[in-house]
Amino acid sequence: MLTNIRPKDTDELYATPILQQTAFWSAVKSSLGANTIAINFTSRKSDLLLATSNQPAIISDVLIILQQIDRYHTVAYVPYGPELEPADELQGMFLEELSESLRSYLPKSCILIRYDLCWESYWAKEKDNYDENGVWRGEPDSPTQEFRFNFNTHNWNFKKAHSNILPANTVYLDLTLNRETLLKKMKPKTRYNIGLSHRRGVIVKAMGLEGIDVWYELYKETAARNHILLNDLKYFEAVLTARADETRSPADVSLLIAEKEGKPLAAMFLVITKHRASYLYGASSSGQRNLMATYALQWEAICRSKVAGCTEYDMFGISPSPDPHHPLFGLYKFKSGFGGEIFHSLGCWDYPLQKELYTLFRASELNSQGYHLS
Repeated sequence: MLTNIRPKDTDELYATPILQQTAFWSAVKSSLGANTIAINFTSRKSDLLLATSNQPAIISDVLIILQQIDRYHTVAYVPYGPELEPADELQGMFLEELSESLRSYLPKSCILIRYDLCWESYWAKEKDNYDENGVWRGEPDSPTQEFRFNFNTHNWNFKKAHSNILPANTVYLDLTLNRETLLKKMKPKTRYNIGLSHRRGVIVKAMGLEGIDVWYELYKETAARNHILLNDLKYFEAVLTARADETRSPADVSLLIAEKEGKPLAAMFLVITKHRASYLYGASSSGQRNLMATYALQWEAICRSKVAGCTEYDMFGISPSPDPHHPLFGLYKFKSGFGGEIFHSLGCWDYPLQKELYTLFRASELNSQGYHLS
């Protein structure tokens, strides 16, 4: 199924709409001290898509981030990769072969490969998994997921991770539509709030590193309000300052700040890779929420993305369903209001390379004593 497997410079990672599989993302992670590697591979199209005709080969690649979890051991993390997505029946087999092929290029201290898959969930493709209102019922328990994912593999090694790292549920907007159509597809309240924010004098401007302190103050306020883990300032500085312009997969990053009369109200990172724009991080003030600054901010990001030639906009992260008890329910309400299509991916899957050590690692994660991957 796979041939011509070889390492290459991360600058040679192919252009892709998946931010986390670009040379730019490698540069971000490298600046924060992580080791990154890129692997090239070739597949026959007929092996991946169950095609019967003699189809040409597909050349693809994958970005791997090596993370030290203690003094002696590492984990290979593949964020939203690989991009190449086989037919459902062949996904486990393909990923098993890829994993065994990658083994020789990874440190001997590596105990597992964790794939944060952006492939669409099997259970999101089946009508029976939606209720009468079109709301997704979610995935079955882990053993059921593992049985289906490992079907057709040789060794049945894949394990569903206890939790996902990157968002497994998102909303995509179709930016090939004109602005009037985009507005019409929104929920009435969302459309009204965009207009309201403009009428109340909210403006949005783009900034670079000079706006990082403004961003971080809003971010700290948001983290405290929502009881979320606070990332260091240096993490966001890395995203703003990383450069991959001379590579095959660069990215364009903007820090957008919504304000009124010079007072910052909301901010976000807008990142463009190939034809996709992504709302990567967001923050807002607890005050003057009646100005609806977050709505003005998103609409400005959408409009900028269209001007840049993007064909889709990734809202990046919601709860899997409109469950008011889910911690991301607020994001579901806000982001789904913009009228896009909800997408559910398979999330994180582990391929153990050292089974005994992997068992210990898995137990430590379950007990929240161990390692945090990012």
